[in-house]
Amino acid sequence: MNTKQISLTTQNRLIISGLILSTILIVLIAVFAIFNIQKKLNEGYQNFGQIVSKTLAIECAEFTGSPSGEILKSHADKIVEAHSDIIFIEFRDSNGKLLYRANSKAKSNSKAPNIIVNSPMITAQGINTGSVTVGLSGNIISQISTTTRASLLFVFTVAWVVFAFVILINTYLITRELRILHEGVQKISTGEFGYKIQDKDVSSEVKELFNAFNNMSNRLHIYEEQNIEQLTLERNKLEAVLMSIANGVVVCDNNDNVVLINNHAHKLLELDENQMMNIKIQDYIDTEGNYCFKDKIEEFKDTPIEVMENKPLEFNIQVDKRVIKSIISPMFTRTKEYVGYIIVLIDMTKEAEMDAMRSTFISNVSHELRTPVTVLRSYIDTLYNYGNEFDYETQKEFIGTINQEIIRLNRMVNDILDFSRMEANADMEKSLNSIYEVVDNCVNQVQALTKEHNLKIAVNKEENIPEFLFNYDGIERALTNLLSNAIKYSPDNGEIKVTLKTDGESAIITVSDQGCGIAPEHQKKIFDRFYRVENNIHTIKGTGLGLHLVKQTIEKYHKGKVFVESELGKGSTFGFTLPTKVYDESIV
Repeated sequence: MNTKQISLTTQNRLIISGLILSTILIVLIAVFAIFNIQKKLNEGYQNFGQIVSKTLAIECAEFTGSPSGEILKSHADKIVEAHSDIIFIEFRDSNGKLLYRANSKAKSNSKAPNIIVNSPMITAQGINTGSVTVGLSGNIISQISTTTRASLLFVFTVAWVVFAFVILINTYLITRELRILHEGVQKISTGEFGYKIQDKDVSSEVKELFNAFNNMSNRLHIYEEQNIEQLTLERNKLEAVLMSIANGVVVCDNNDNVVLINNHAHKLLELDENQMMNIKIQDYIDTEGNYCFKDKIEEFKDTPIEVMENKPLEFNIQVDKRVIKSIISPMFTRTKEYVGYIIVLIDMTKEAEMDAMRSTFISNVSHELRTPVTVLRSYIDTLYNYGNEFDYETQKEFIGTINQEIIRLNRMVNDILDFSRMEANADMEKSLNSIYEVVDNCVNQVQALTKEHNLKIAVNKEENIPEFLFNYDGIERALTNLLSNAIKYSPDNGEIKVTLKTDGESAIITVSDQGCGIAPEHQKKIFDRFYRVENNIHTIKGTGLGLHLVKQTIEKYHKGKVFVESELGKGSTFGFTLPTKVYDESIV
């Protein structure tokens, strides 16, 4: 039951109670008046009967017991017949003997008189000659009483009706003014500022109230016009900030309904625009058909707000192979009133992939380091203990193997060190160097590796490339890395081609092999750190850092470009470009 119903019920009760009290009061007054009037009429009628009986006693005292008794009878009969309210007149002597009784013939003798009055008959000499008894029917007093009661009841009924009508009219006028005011308040509560109520045909006090209401409504309208643009601007700013945040944001009210969701959250949760608006967040289903927020929202609600305010709830969900970190935090007003919660969605897919890659990298590095260390230990131990028993060629072979393993170990350590240095954004100092010298040195360094598989390296160098600024060690390691990969994946008795040329702006170096080739889907990721191609053909182990370091060295530190061209079964061509016209601020 609302406030309006309670107010009307109380008002009706007051009106009904007033009418009942006024009715009881009027009825009591009417009964009291009728009772008093009836009493006075009865007293007057009693006096009338007494007067009649005394008059007859005086007039007829002389006729009692005389020859003139016929005169008394005649006189009594005339009086009875002449007066309709007299039933009988009875004369008795001084001894109580009935002398004469005159009855009205027009009246029923069986009807008992309503009033009986008795008066003694005394002569002028003071002699008591008897008594006169008069019986009155009371018809006149009854008619007068009935008429009087009817008149009084009519008057009091009219007065009650008028009184009730006045109360109802007054109540209607008051409630009408209240209804008008209530309607105006409802208009204001719904935001219809500036609404005015008419003050026609209202009392002066209510008119002042209406004027005050209209003044308030007008002020609210002015305030709204002045502030709505500012409020709209602030809201647009808030929405713009939320929509432009790099992370996903989902805002829910206290009933778990989504009231705001930004574009990035739509993308992360794979939702169409406004698909989750005004829908409970627990109803969201991920790509595997799981209610991924339901249990966590329940856990959030079961935890005290103070705890969640200091330590938001964090958990991960997976949407179409995308790992999303979710953080739920309570949301308060400035007065610390809890109004809902915010879910921040952070795409952790790359981080998860990197963690997996790091684990694989550590495993690979451990394996790769263990192999040369084991080989070195076994060969060195053999030479140390049994070297005198081997001929020169066997010792040379042992030392050659040890040297290759040391080179391999050194390369892996250098890759790891270079990776750490690049991750720390260490600078690479550049100086004027000859790119021809780098190519020749790198080819000479890997010649020992080519002998194992009987490979040939063909070098084609374009002339007239001037010296330019680059980091000699960095470019040497990058090219050596490409040559080492070409040697690893080339078939025995194959050929590796090294080309150096220029387009006028950059030096272009390519290394081509006749290996198994790389599938197109792997070519896009081949330069990513820790990325390795593993299949039935391409099973050579490594750290997965070599090509990533090449890319970092060329593109990040020398502003060049790396590229790969490959086809399965037909070999691969790796290469990079180095700008030859570079200004280095360190050389002035």
